[in-house]
Amino acid sequence: MKRRQFITLLGGAAAAWPLAARGQQGERMRRIGVLGGYAVHDPEVAPRVDALRKGLEELGWSEGRTVRLDYRWAAGDANRMRAYATELASQNFDLILTSTTPTLRALQQVTRTIPIVFVAISDPVGDGFVTSLAQPGGNITGFSSHDPAMAGKWLELLKECAPTTTRVAILFNPDTAPHSVYLPLIRAAAQHFSVELISAAVRNATEMETAIAQLGAQPGGGLLVMPDASNAVHREVIFALTARFRVPAIFYRRYFTASGGLMSYGANDVDQHKRAAAYIDRILRGARPAELPVQAPTKFELVINLKTAKALGVTVPPTLLARADEVIE
Repeated sequence: MKRRQFITLLGGAAAAWPLAARGQQGERMRRIGVLGGYAVHDPEVAPRVDALRKGLEELGWSEGRTVRLDYRWAAGDANRMRAYATELASQNFDLILTSTTPTLRALQQVTRTIPIVFVAISDPVGDGFVTSLAQPGGNITGFSSHDPAMAGKWLELLKECAPTTTRVAILFNPDTAPHSVYLPLIRAAAQHFSVELISAAVRNATEMETAIAQLGAQPGGGLLVMPDASNAVHREVIFALTARFRVPAIFYRRYFTASGGLMSYGANDVDQHKRAAAYIDRILRGARPAELPVQAPTKFELVINLKTAKALGVTVPPTLLARADEVIE
Protein backbone atom coordinates (compact mmCIF):
# COMPACT_ATOMS: atom_id res chain seq x y z
CA MET A 1 0.00 0.00 0.00
CA LYS A 2 1.21 3.50 -0.77
CA ARG A 3 2.16 5.69 2.18
CA ARG A 4 -0.55 8.24 1.34
CA GLN A 5 -3.22 5.52 1.39
CA PHE A 6 -1.87 4.18 4.69
CA ILE A 7 -2.01 7.58 6.38
CA THR A 8 -5.52 8.13 5.07
CA LEU A 9 -6.69 4.85 6.57
CA LEU A 10 -5.07 5.56 9.91
CA GLY A 11 -6.74 8.93 10.04
CA GLY A 12 -10.12 7.33 9.56
CA ALA A 13 -10.95 9.53 6.62
CA ALA A 14 -12.84 8.32 3.59
CA ALA A 15 -10.40 7.06 1.02
CA ALA A 16 -10.88 7.47 -2.68
CA TRP A 17 -10.57 4.04 -4.27
CA PRO A 18 -10.28 3.48 -8.01
CA LEU A 19 -13.01 1.43 -9.63
CA ALA A 20 -10.60 -1.43 -10.23
CA ALA A 21 -9.88 -1.64 -6.51
CA ARG A 22 -13.53 -2.17 -5.65
CA GLY A 23 -13.40 -5.74 -6.78
CA GLN A 24 -12.17 -7.92 -9.56
CA GLN A 25 -14.17 -10.34 -11.69
CA GLY A 26 -17.37 -9.29 -9.88
CA GLU A 27 -16.04 -10.08 -6.41
CA ARG A 28 -17.54 -7.89 -3.68
CA MET A 29 -15.02 -6.00 -1.61
CA ARG A 30 -15.46 -6.81 2.09
CA ARG A 31 -15.40 -3.93 4.54
CA ILE A 32 -13.78 -4.09 7.98
CA GLY A 33 -14.06 -1.31 10.52
CA VAL A 34 -11.29 -0.92 13.10
CA LEU A 35 -11.92 0.99 16.33
CA GLY A 36 -8.67 1.60 18.21
CA GLY A 37 -8.39 3.01 21.71
CA TYR A 38 -5.06 4.73 21.12
CA ALA A 39 -4.08 7.91 19.30
CA VAL A 40 -3.28 7.60 15.60
CA HIS A 41 0.31 8.72 16.17
CA ASP A 42 0.93 6.36 19.09
CA PRO A 43 4.07 4.33 18.23
CA GLU A 44 2.19 1.11 19.00
CA VAL A 45 -0.37 1.66 16.24
CA ALA A 46 1.75 1.02 13.14
CA PRO A 47 3.17 -2.41 14.24
CA ARG A 48 -0.32 -3.68 15.05
CA VAL A 49 -1.81 -2.44 11.80
CA ASP A 50 1.07 -3.99 9.90
CA ALA A 51 0.64 -7.33 11.69
CA LEU A 52 -3.07 -7.37 10.92
CA ARG A 53 -2.47 -6.56 7.28
CA LYS A 54 0.18 -9.27 6.93
CA GLY A 55 -2.09 -11.82 8.57
CA LEU A 56 -4.88 -11.03 6.14
CA GLU A 57 -2.54 -11.14 3.16
CA GLU A 58 -1.31 -14.58 4.16
CA LEU A 59 -4.92 -15.77 4.11
CA GLY A 60 -5.56 -14.40 0.64
CA TRP A 61 -7.14 -11.02 1.45
CA SER A 62 -5.67 -8.18 -0.58
CA GLU A 63 -6.22 -4.73 0.86
CA GLY A 64 -7.67 -2.46 -1.79
CA ARG A 65 -8.81 -5.41 -3.94
CA THR A 66 -10.81 -7.86 -1.85
CA VAL A 67 -10.93 -6.10 1.52
CA ARG A 68 -11.01 -2.52 2.75
CA LEU A 69 -10.10 -1.47 6.30
CA ASP A 70 -11.43 1.79 7.75
CA TYR A 71 -9.76 2.97 10.94
CA ARG A 72 -10.97 5.19 13.78
CA TRP A 73 -8.66 6.14 16.65
CA ALA A 74 -10.25 7.27 19.91
CA ALA A 75 -7.06 8.31 21.78
CA GLY A 76 -8.53 7.20 25.10
CA ASP A 77 -11.43 9.65 24.84
CA ALA A 78 -14.72 8.07 25.98
CA ASN A 79 -16.90 10.48 24.00
CA ARG A 80 -14.90 9.80 20.85
CA MET A 81 -15.21 6.05 21.42
CA ARG A 82 -18.98 6.27 21.61
CA ALA A 83 -19.20 8.51 18.54
CA TYR A 84 -16.93 6.29 16.44
CA ALA A 85 -18.72 3.13 17.59
CA THR A 86 -22.06 4.61 16.54
CA GLU A 87 -20.59 5.68 13.20
CA LEU A 88 -19.11 2.27 12.45
CA ALA A 89 -22.30 0.46 13.46
CA SER A 90 -24.33 2.56 11.04
CA GLN A 91 -22.20 1.86 7.98
CA ASN A 92 -22.95 -1.83 7.41
CA PHE A 93 -19.44 -3.17 7.86
CA ASP A 94 -18.97 -6.90 7.38
CA LEU A 95 -16.98 -6.99 10.63
CA ILE A 96 -15.45 -4.68 13.24
CA LEU A 97 -12.10 -5.22 15.00
CA THR A 98 -11.25 -3.55 18.30
CA SER A 99 -8.56 -3.83 20.95
CA THR A 100 -9.44 -2.21 24.29
CA THR A 101 -12.15 -2.86 26.85
CA PRO A 102 -13.73 0.64 26.61
CA THR A 103 -13.92 0.53 22.79
CA LEU A 104 -15.39 -2.97 22.87
CA ARG A 105 -17.99 -1.85 25.40
CA ALA A 106 -18.89 1.13 23.20
CA LEU A 107 -19.39 -1.20 20.23
CA GLN A 108 -21.42 -3.70 22.25
CA GLN A 109 -23.81 -0.92 23.20
CA VAL A 110 -24.59 0.03 19.59
CA THR A 111 -24.72 -3.31 17.75
CA ARG A 112 -25.63 -6.89 18.57
CA THR A 113 -25.60 -8.04 14.95
CA ILE A 114 -22.36 -6.90 13.28
CA PRO A 115 -19.61 -9.48 14.00
CA ILE A 116 -16.95 -8.07 16.32
CA VAL A 117 -13.47 -9.52 16.82
CA PHE A 118 -11.43 -8.24 19.77
CA VAL A 119 -7.77 -8.55 20.68
CA ALA A 120 -5.93 -7.97 23.96
CA ILE A 121 -9.02 -7.94 26.19
CA SER A 122 -8.12 -9.04 29.71
CA ASP A 123 -11.43 -10.42 30.96
CA PRO A 124 -14.11 -10.79 28.25
CA VAL A 125 -16.32 -12.95 30.48
CA GLY A 126 -16.08 -10.73 33.56
CA ASP A 127 -16.83 -7.64 31.49
CA GLY A 128 -19.91 -9.29 30.00
CA PHE A 129 -18.76 -9.39 26.39
CA VAL A 130 -19.12 -13.16 25.98
CA THR A 131 -21.09 -15.83 27.83
CA SER A 132 -18.07 -18.11 28.14
CA LEU A 133 -14.66 -18.50 26.54
CA ALA A 134 -15.63 -21.78 24.88
CA GLN A 135 -19.01 -20.55 23.62
CA PRO A 136 -19.12 -16.75 23.27
CA GLY A 137 -22.82 -16.91 22.40
CA GLY A 138 -23.32 -13.62 20.57
CA ASN A 139 -21.75 -11.41 17.90
CA ILE A 140 -18.46 -11.00 19.76
CA THR A 141 -15.36 -13.21 19.97
CA GLY A 142 -11.61 -12.81 19.81
CA PHE A 143 -8.32 -13.07 21.65
CA SER A 144 -7.91 -12.58 25.38
CA SER A 145 -4.70 -11.30 26.96
CA HIS A 146 -5.60 -12.86 30.30
CA ASP A 147 -3.58 -15.60 31.98
CA PRO A 148 -4.07 -16.05 35.74
CA ALA A 149 -0.44 -17.07 36.16
CA MET A 150 0.65 -13.56 35.18
CA ALA A 151 -0.59 -12.12 38.48
CA GLY A 152 2.01 -13.88 40.62
CA LYS A 153 4.64 -13.53 37.91
CA TRP A 154 4.40 -9.73 37.94
CA LEU A 155 5.08 -9.62 41.66
CA GLU A 156 7.86 -12.19 41.43
CA LEU A 157 9.68 -10.28 38.68
CA LEU A 158 9.33 -6.92 40.44
CA LYS A 159 10.71 -8.36 43.67
CA GLU A 160 13.57 -10.05 41.82
CA CYS A 161 14.46 -6.83 40.01
CA ALA A 162 14.19 -4.63 43.10
CA PRO A 163 14.76 -6.89 46.16
CA THR A 164 14.40 -4.03 48.66
CA THR A 165 10.75 -3.60 47.68
CA THR A 166 8.52 -4.10 50.71
CA ARG A 167 5.33 -2.28 49.63
CA VAL A 168 3.66 -2.64 46.24
CA ALA A 169 0.83 -0.43 45.01
CA ILE A 170 -1.57 -2.01 42.51
CA LEU A 171 -2.53 0.69 40.00
CA PHE A 172 -5.92 -0.25 38.54
CA ASN A 173 -9.11 1.22 37.13
CA PRO A 174 -12.04 0.24 39.40
CA ASP A 175 -14.46 0.51 36.47
CA THR A 176 -12.97 -2.41 34.51
CA ALA A 177 -13.09 -6.11 35.32
CA PRO A 178 -9.41 -7.24 35.13
CA HIS A 179 -8.56 -6.06 38.63
CA SER A 180 -11.24 -8.34 40.10
CA VAL A 181 -9.58 -11.30 38.38
CA TYR A 182 -5.98 -10.46 39.25
CA LEU A 183 -6.19 -8.91 42.73
CA PRO A 184 -7.00 -12.11 44.68
CA LEU A 185 -4.12 -13.89 42.95
CA ILE A 186 -1.74 -11.00 43.61
CA ARG A 187 -2.72 -10.98 47.29
CA ALA A 188 -1.88 -14.68 47.54
CA ALA A 189 1.49 -14.08 45.88
CA ALA A 190 2.20 -11.09 48.16
CA GLN A 191 2.20 -13.36 51.21
CA HIS A 192 4.80 -15.57 49.58
CA PHE A 193 7.07 -12.64 48.71
CA SER A 194 6.49 -10.84 52.02
CA VAL A 195 5.30 -7.56 50.56
CA GLU A 196 2.52 -5.26 51.69
CA LEU A 197 -0.09 -4.54 49.03
CA ILE A 198 -1.67 -1.14 48.53
CA SER A 199 -4.82 -0.82 46.40
CA ALA A 200 -4.51 2.26 44.19
CA ALA A 201 -7.81 2.72 42.35
CA VAL A 202 -7.33 5.46 39.74
CA ARG A 203 -9.39 6.76 36.84
CA ASN A 204 -7.30 9.69 35.60
CA ALA A 205 -3.86 11.33 35.65
CA THR A 206 -4.59 13.36 38.78
CA GLU A 207 -5.46 10.27 40.80
CA MET A 208 -2.38 8.51 39.42
CA GLU A 209 -0.15 11.35 40.65
CA THR A 210 -1.66 11.20 44.13
CA ALA A 211 -1.25 7.43 44.39
CA ILE A 212 2.35 7.32 43.17
CA ALA A 213 3.39 10.34 45.26
CA GLN A 214 2.05 8.65 48.39
CA LEU A 215 3.86 5.44 47.47
CA GLY A 216 7.15 7.26 46.88
CA ALA A 217 6.98 9.20 50.14
CA GLN A 218 8.67 6.28 51.92
CA PRO A 219 11.45 3.92 50.79
CA GLY A 220 10.72 0.36 49.64
CA GLY A 221 7.82 1.20 47.35
CA GLY A 222 7.12 -0.62 44.09
CA LEU A 223 4.35 -0.28 41.50
CA LEU A 224 2.37 -2.92 39.61
CA VAL A 225 0.42 -1.38 36.73
CA MET A 226 -2.68 -3.42 35.88
CA PRO A 227 -4.11 -3.97 32.38
CA ASP A 228 -6.34 -1.03 31.45
CA ALA A 229 -6.69 1.33 28.50
CA SER A 230 -6.47 4.35 30.81
CA ASN A 231 -3.08 3.22 32.13
CA ALA A 232 -1.91 2.74 28.55
CA VAL A 233 -3.07 6.16 27.38
CA HIS A 234 -1.50 7.87 30.43
CA ARG A 235 1.71 5.83 30.44
CA GLU A 236 3.92 8.90 29.95
CA VAL A 237 2.38 10.35 33.10
CA ILE A 238 3.18 7.15 34.99
CA PHE A 239 6.77 7.14 33.69
CA ALA A 240 7.31 10.73 34.81
CA LEU A 241 5.91 10.06 38.25
CA THR A 242 7.86 6.85 38.87
CA ALA A 243 11.03 8.65 37.76
CA ARG A 244 10.35 11.63 40.05
CA PHE A 245 9.68 9.47 43.09
CA ARG A 246 12.20 6.75 42.09
CA VAL A 247 9.63 3.94 42.21
CA PRO A 248 10.42 0.70 40.32
CA ALA A 249 7.39 -0.45 38.32
CA ILE A 250 6.35 -3.46 36.29
CA PHE A 251 3.88 -3.20 33.42
CA TYR A 252 1.82 -5.70 31.44
CA ARG A 253 2.93 -4.93 27.85
CA ARG A 254 6.18 -4.37 25.98
CA TYR A 255 5.21 -0.92 24.72
CA PHE A 256 5.36 0.43 28.28
CA THR A 257 8.99 -0.63 28.60
CA ALA A 258 9.87 0.51 25.09
CA SER A 259 8.46 3.95 25.94
CA GLY A 260 10.39 4.32 29.21
CA GLY A 261 9.01 1.92 31.80
CA LEU A 262 11.37 -0.25 33.86
CA MET A 263 10.09 -3.69 32.91
CA SER A 264 7.10 -5.55 31.52
CA TYR A 265 5.74 -9.05 31.25
CA GLY A 266 2.69 -10.00 29.26
CA ALA A 267 1.06 -11.14 26.06
CA ASN A 268 2.39 -9.91 22.74
CA ASP A 269 -0.23 -7.55 21.28
CA VAL A 270 1.33 -7.48 17.81
CA ASP A 271 1.13 -11.27 17.67
CA GLN A 272 -2.53 -11.13 18.72
CA HIS A 273 -3.36 -8.72 15.90
CA LYS A 274 -1.82 -11.11 13.40
CA ARG A 275 -3.72 -14.05 14.91
CA ALA A 276 -6.94 -12.04 14.69
CA ALA A 277 -6.71 -12.25 10.90
CA ALA A 278 -7.62 -15.96 11.11
CA TYR A 279 -10.92 -15.20 12.85
CA ILE A 280 -11.63 -12.34 10.47
CA ASP A 281 -11.05 -14.72 7.58
CA ARG A 282 -13.38 -17.36 9.02
CA ILE A 283 -16.17 -14.88 9.73
CA LEU A 284 -15.93 -13.28 6.28
CA ARG A 285 -16.27 -16.80 4.84
CA GLY A 286 -19.42 -17.53 6.82
CA ALA A 287 -18.49 -18.56 10.38
CA ARG A 288 -20.50 -17.14 13.29
CA PRO A 289 -18.68 -15.39 16.18
CA ALA A 290 -20.87 -17.30 18.65
CA GLU A 291 -19.23 -20.54 17.50
CA LEU A 292 -15.61 -19.34 17.62
CA PRO A 293 -14.10 -19.78 21.11
CA VAL A 294 -12.13 -16.97 22.68
CA GLN A 295 -8.43 -17.73 22.26
CA ALA A 296 -5.90 -17.42 25.08
CA PRO A 297 -2.54 -15.71 24.53
CA THR A 298 0.24 -17.96 23.26
CA LYS A 299 3.21 -15.61 23.17
CA PHE A 300 4.55 -13.81 26.25
CA GLU A 301 7.57 -11.56 26.60
CA LEU A 302 9.72 -10.16 29.39
CA VAL A 303 11.29 -6.81 28.50
CA ILE A 304 13.70 -4.76 30.65
CA ASN A 305 14.82 -1.17 30.13
CA LEU A 306 18.36 -0.75 31.50
CA LYS A 307 18.40 3.01 30.92
CA THR A 308 15.37 3.40 33.16
CA ALA A 309 16.86 1.01 35.72
CA LYS A 310 19.98 3.16 35.95
CA ALA A 311 17.92 6.34 36.38
CA LEU A 312 15.97 4.69 39.21
CA GLY A 313 19.11 3.36 40.88
CA VAL A 314 18.05 -0.25 40.28
CA THR A 315 20.70 -2.87 39.53
CA VAL A 316 19.04 -5.61 37.49
CA PRO A 317 20.42 -9.06 38.42
CA PRO A 318 22.30 -10.84 35.61
CA THR A 319 20.07 -13.89 36.07
CA LEU A 320 17.00 -11.78 35.29
CA LEU A 321 18.65 -10.15 32.27
CA ALA A 322 19.48 -13.61 30.95
CA ARG A 323 15.82 -14.59 31.03
CA ALA A 324 14.58 -11.43 29.31
CA ASP A 325 13.23 -11.69 25.77
CA GLU A 326 14.49 -8.16 25.12
CA VAL A 327 16.82 -5.79 26.94
CA ILE A 328 16.60 -2.12 25.99
CA GLU A 329 19.94 -0.35 26.54
